[in-house]
Amino acid sequence: MTRNQEIAKKILEQLGDNKFVAMTGAKHRFAIENGISFKLPSNFAKDGINCVEIVLSPADVYTVKFKKIGRRRMKKDFTFNEPKVETISEHTDVYHDMLRDIFTKYTGLDTSL
Repeated sequence: MTRNQEIAKKILEQLGDNKFVAMTGAKHRFAIENGISFKLPSNFAKDGINCVEIVLSPADVYTVKFKKIGRRRMKKDFTFNEPKVETISEHTDVYHDMLRDIFTKYTGLDTSL
């Protein structure tokens, strides 16, 4: 397992692991450089948030980005446009024990029962 995969696994555990996935519908989970990125079902979270990125900094705190990614649409020439990516909110210096609360506050989704 690579370092990025280990970090992504640890972040998912801190969010609640399988209970988190079941409660939020998080899918397409990817290990990114020093973090994790995942998608949420469309029109499920507040403010149209459908993508979350969580990145670990060298100071052992997280940066959490809540994004809204538009849909790809086919043009008349049968090519696709690039989807619009809008950052709804970004939070820095987030400690591991704050992840669940920040996620719930900005998405409106509970991370466990």
